[in-house]
Amino acid sequence: MRIMVKRAISIFLAAQLLIFISYFISVKIFANVETAFISAFLIILGASYAYKKMIMAKVAAGEYVEDRDLLEKIEDPHGLYEGEINDAPTEELNLKEIVKEEKAKVKPLNVKNIKHGIKGSLSLFRLLPYLVLILGFIALKNNNILELWYYLPSLFFGIIVGAFVSREILA
Repeated sequence: MRIMVKRAISIFLAAQLLIFISYFISVKIFANVETAFISAFLIILGASYAYKKMIMAKVAAGEYVEDRDLLEKIEDPHGLYEGEINDAPTEELNLKEIVKEEKAKVKPLNVKNIKHGIKGSLSLFRLLPYLVLILGFIALKNNNILELWYYLPSLFFGIIVGAFVSREILA
């Protein structure tokens, strides 16, 4: 665990060193790059942490049960070949019954599902980074230093570094 955290910190510091080089070009460019990078980095890190926390809660509650073996998952990752195949001619099929059966398989929208979706969406680990993104963008715009040519690619750079760091820390 300690090695993974050290590796994650070194990835982050290497990215910050690259960004700091832009300070010598222009303070305006540095402000755009740093604001966008930190915003995207925190969004990816927060979303990854919230997702891991949600999965761990499901596993602890016993909601997640792995019932397919590894070979099945490789051959049919989306479960397309599961279930029974009806080889009867189309004249003999009762389409109304088939539609009713398939509708019964679809999960209805109920309070439990809505509560679960809202709980994951309103996590502070997801909301605070978006607040940083919005406030950073507004601050750059209000100070007339927003340069989208530098801001938008820096968002992508923050996403990439955030993905690597979250993979190291949350693995």
